[in-house]
Amino acid sequence: MRQCQFWARELTHLGHDVKLISPRYVKPFVKRQKYDAADAEAIVEAAQRPEMRFVDPKTEDQQARAMLYRVRERLVCQRTELVNALRSYLYEFGHAFPQGIAHLKRIETLVDDPNSKLPELVCNECRDLLIQISEISERIDIKTRRIQDLAAETDTARRLQTMPGVGPITALAVEAFAPCMTSFKRGRDFAAWLGLVPRQHSSGGKERLGRVSKAGQADIRKLLIMGAMSRLNWLGRKAIPDGVWLAKLMERKPKMLVAIALANKMARAIWAMLTRNEDYREPACAVAA
Repeated sequence: MRQCQFWARELTHLGHDVKLISPRYVKPFVKRQKYDAADAEAIVEAAQRPEMRFVDPKTEDQQARAMLYRVRERLVCQRTELVNALRSYLYEFGHAFPQGIAHLKRIETLVDDPNSKLPELVCNECRDLLIQISEISERIDIKTRRIQDLAAETDTARRLQTMPGVGPITALAVEAFAPCMTSFKRGRDFAAWLGLVPRQHSSGGKERLGRVSKAGQADIRKLLIMGAMSRLNWLGRKAIPDGVWLAKLMERKPKMLVAIALANKMARAIWAMLTRNEDYREPACAVAA
């Protein structure tokens, strides 16, 4: 599947009608043992199903933006790993620091303090880790500025950023990973594609709903939940009018559950904005109009 997008574009240029199928939808059609002939037969059989779901081929621009996003995410993970390693080493010598990159200044002050009672070798190694963290942070800032520049170039990214909780990184992720919104019949289908709908355990006519399925695009789902959480903090709550569904939900439900519900609503709004070519409108203003 690594080169499927490339070959899809190449075959499209030759005049073929290319349809991509997720491997998980082909697996049930593989008979007994797995080998190339059985895989090819399963693909043909799956493609002939009238209800089969296909994957839209990505453009080179989409793949390039996805690569930029993934490279930045990898750098963030590497920085987090180094920060946690630095904290764990200092913890072995009796110095505990909270999680988060915001506390690096305190660590630097401790390492540079001649009265810290840390061995000189430990201080030297900690300084080396701090240098590595600083270099990765600079590279993350460069990638972030590049994402912001790309998000300002397209009308789609600009439109997405009119929604509260959606920034340049989320807008770029939607452009890079999401298929064309016209491939979804309604906003709920897009939310289901992101894994933001309850998992079904229904049987015998009795509806049983579980936790969110998480069976979809993880990058966009994570960013939408993070954006929803930013709207539920002490500063974001000031912009929530009294009496709206979000304010009522926050009064009786846990914060994380409210964030997931809001992320689901944001996903549906994104579908509506992109299919109608409209900027974000607050629900209260839409009702008043």
